Amino acid sequence: MSTPSRFPYQDESLAVEQRVEDLLSRMTLEDKTGLLFHPIATIGDVEAEGLLGTPSMRSLLDKRINHFNILQAPTTRAITEWHNAVQAEVAKTTLGIPVTISSDPRHSFANNPATSFTAGPFSQWPEPLGFAAIGDEALVQRWADIVRREYVAVGIRVALHPQIDLATEPRWARASATFGQDSDVTSRLGVAYIRGLQGKTVGPQSVSAMAKHFPGGGPQKDGEDPHFEYGREQVYPGGQFELHLAPFKAAIAAGVGQMMPYYGMPVGTEFEEVGFSFNKQIVTGLLREQLGFDGIVCTDWGILSRTFWGVEDLSYEDRMFKAFDAGVDQFGGEYAPEVLAGLVRNGRVSQDRLDTSVRRLLREKFLLGLVDRPTVDVAAAEQLVGTPAAREEGLAAQAAAQTLLINRDGAAHLPLNKQLKVYVEGMDPNSLAGRANVVASVEDADVAILRIVAPWEQRTGELDFFFHAGSLDFTPDQVEHIRAIAAAAPTVVDVYLDRPAILTPLQDLPVSLLVNFGSTDEAFVRVAFGEAEPKGRLPFEIPSSMAAVLASRPDVPSDTADPAYPYGAGLDYDDWTPAAAPTDDERAATTVEQKSGPRFDPETVLLGALLDDPQGAAILNSVAPDLSDNPMMEMVRAMPFSTVIAMAGDADPAQIAQLKAAIAAI
Repeated sequence: MSTPSRFPYQDESLAVEQRVEDLLSRMTLEDKTGLLFHPIATIGDVEAEGLLGTPSMRSLLDKRINHFNILQAPTTRAITEWHNAVQAEVAKTTLGIPVTISSDPRHSFANNPATSFTAGPFSQWPEPLGFAAIGDEALVQRWADIVRREYVAVGIRVALHPQIDLATEPRWARASATFGQDSDVTSRLGVAYIRGLQGKTVGPQSVSAMAKHFPGGGPQKDGEDPHFEYGREQVYPGGQFELHLAPFKAAIAAGVGQMMPYYGMPVGTEFEEVGFSFNKQIVTGLLREQLGFDGIVCTDWGILSRTFWGVEDLSYEDRMFKAFDAGVDQFGGEYAPEVLAGLVRNGRVSQDRLDTSVRRLLREKFLLGLVDRPTVDVAAAEQLVGTPAAREEGLAAQAAAQTLLINRDGAAHLPLNKQLKVYVEGMDPNSLAGRANVVASVEDADVAILRIVAPWEQRTGELDFFFHAGSLDFTPDQVEHIRAIAAAAPTVVDVYLDRPAILTPLQDLPVSLLVNFGSTDEAFVRVAFGEAEPKGRLPFEIPSSMAAVLASRPDVPSDTADPAYPYGAGLDYDDWTPAAAPTDDERAATTVEQKSGPRFDPETVLLGALLDDPQGAAILNSVAPDLSDNPMMEMVRAMPFSTVIAMAGDADPAQIAQLKAAIAAI
């Protein structure tokens, strides 16, 4: 229902610019400064303390903050009811300016919690790398359109994506959320994604897209990420700044609503060596003046309080002034509008400069229809979000993105024959129901199937735990294990690539080799047994060694010597015709033998696997009864149990040892 018109800004018949000016004229300084902050919000009780030590929603609303980023996605009903409750709270204020809710990517099947959040009730698709592997602009626009419909249904109106950086540094932890290494492909698919979210222009059924990370993350020194001080430097030894900028030019031409600069600071360029959001040459000179972008510029999260690279010696207030003077409109992850108000009162920031940013943010609220219809229909959302049809489309895309690199002759030649005796690791054996009989020992198998993930170095630190960074080499023990399995039975190996793992040790093994970019067991087995065809082509080069990676230039695509697989590599099935999906009778007829001995390795088992297992969940709940209800749980389910436990720095080592022993005994 529309809000009754008391003021001109509430009159839908008036032009947007007129409504913006009327509302602006009625706003206090505190109303205006509150608009320029975009912190994390916690779904639930508005009075409760927020996630990660953030303030309660009540205290944030009292500061007139009304843009919020949600991390959780519990259920459709929980999100929509919370959204409506928050809108009801702000409707009680003098001006009733509605809140705008944003989200990081959450529609992908991901194994790397640093790059996106759990899909929860939403449909699951491959990661953007998977869409780059497929290379179909129409499919990307279709995916983004479904994202749009599901977001709008629950009240999410700003997408903190697409990430249109180029994955040119093989070690970079955030490659999986990109469209790969190719600038032209990224430009095309990025534009398709923006069209799917926004339409031709931003309107009442749109989700505003925030393209990131201007002017192009990816060329990170030593492959480290600028979330951390040791990764703050962004370098261009190959002189490819313009190559990384190109997708952002395409996004601007497509009408992208918002832009997010990255944390990193350019080193060895013509630009000041400070983080991009503090860099006036970048935000005002390049983005605003040269490229003509007049949309919203929102900083990445926490640049004033945590990732203030190049301005470490400045105070919080001076950092805020420098970023605002550089040309940003909004501070992501911060919640100190009183500091900005102080800068206005003492004359360092002019009212005109403040109003310029306020106008941009108000204009978008009007364009999105939030001022006129701030709430959502809970029942309708439950019918629209995560429909069986959308989930099936997501599965089909996951399967299509699978990329075949080696197809050996013999029993492991793909697609596999049905009703073989199969030994599996790294996947749910029940996913083979109707297709194969699962045996407990590789010695009894006709074929072995191993699903593994690209290696990374587990880091310590509050946030470092979440990032898959460092070496791309499998350990000798991992390679030897695969070798032993392949010696016992013809073997299929499927590797999840969030980064271009060194696959060289697998090339000489007698295995058929697939890679994926976020796919469920169901999507994989459809490909493995010929119900779907792998259509993927590598969206980045696969290096042959870490030595080649170390010698390459981080801003240059395909720059490693003698790669194991070049960009675009991938095989087709021979004379493929779709196999029939298993019938209910076939599913009932297949058998699954249980392995003898421990079912879980406490060092490698994923936390989610334990929580989904009755015995595992009982053990965890015995020491942490509230664990499954923890709002952070959906973010860490895809992490190894041992890693999550290690994050609890105050945990008793003896209790951890007992817990691991209990898990090993299951």
